[in-house]
Amino acid sequence: MRGSGALSTAIAKFVFDYGLQIEYNTPMKSVTVNSNDAGQRVDKFLQKHFATLPKSMMFKQIRKKNIKVNRKRCTPEQVLLNGDVIDLYLPDDMLAEKKKHYDFLSAPKNLSIIYEDENIILMDKKQGELCHPDGKEYVNTLVASMKRYLYDKGEYKPEEENSFTPSLANRIDRNTGGIVIGAKNYQSLKILNQKIKDREIDKLYLTVTEGIFDKKSDVLVGWLIKDTKKNMVRVTQTETDGAKLCRTKYTVLDSYNDLSLVEVELLTGRTHQIRAHLASIGHPLLNDGKYGSHHGRFKQELYSYKLKFNFTTDAGILEYLNGREFESSNCPILEKFRKRVY
Repeated sequence: MRGSGALSTAIAKFVFDYGLQIEYNTPMKSVTVNSNDAGQRVDKFLQKHFATLPKSMMFKQIRKKNIKVNRKRCTPEQVLLNGDVIDLYLPDDMLAEKKKHYDFLSAPKNLSIIYEDENIILMDKKQGELCHPDGKEYVNTLVASMKRYLYDKGEYKPEEENSFTPSLANRIDRNTGGIVIGAKNYQSLKILNQKIKDREIDKLYLTVTEGIFDKKSDVLVGWLIKDTKKNMVRVTQTETDGAKLCRTKYTVLDSYNDLSLVEVELLTGRTHQIRAHLASIGHPLLNDGKYGSHHGRFKQELYSYKLKFNFTTDAGILEYLNGREFESSNCPILEKFRKRVY
């Protein structure tokens, strides 16, 4: 019958507005969970998928059984499985799905790939390139280029996804180059995020610093304090309120003309840790005027050039990566230092 859809919506809104309880045979909307949605909580998934469903209202409607999973009562923290069907007995104005954006199709195609398989992609980010949009630039970013690459290959189809988009598991500053990990599916992203948090993925950096070191290798220990007004940090040797412990391992690989090529491993992950910690012992990064370089305020010489997967706990579908090591074959810092052109 014509107009039946509008009539059902009007009835649903009336029932909803007045808090009446009516058992519907047919939901206003159903969503089938796919493999990239599986493993998420009900509340997290709904917040990603629907643009006009307020969080507080979502919790209320779950309690009132107006949101069900597989036609059964659910809870916000319930974990979704592949193939689950979420039924929502709510007015249409609360069920507007988030729009699919295709602006990534304008992103640059020049993606430098170090390694790729069905789950992850390791990319070599150039110095000066953004990982994510910064409020001014939305398209010329590494994540947009990755999405375009996967879209062109047919591995990313936005119209088939409910909540997932290919994402970066780690990020590095704009002026730092090096290896960034991209996740092609939700399970890989979830595992990578946890492994990075648990420090089971080692990242090694190359940098050029001013001065010749007294020790060829050492582990620096200090306390890092943020200065949010100046967007800087400083390192002290004594613990103070708000300070965070930082540990930095370095090894000098080469030196000439009062410059040193240094490999650095972060034993803790703090803002500007490498820059501030090396500067605190009298060896600022070359061209890092912000932290004391005498060569001006350009882009600091820093590159995340090597990645090691050292899993100590189960890594699920990514277990095959355990023990593997990847290195950038195009690190400009290393090439320039070898040619003695600094």
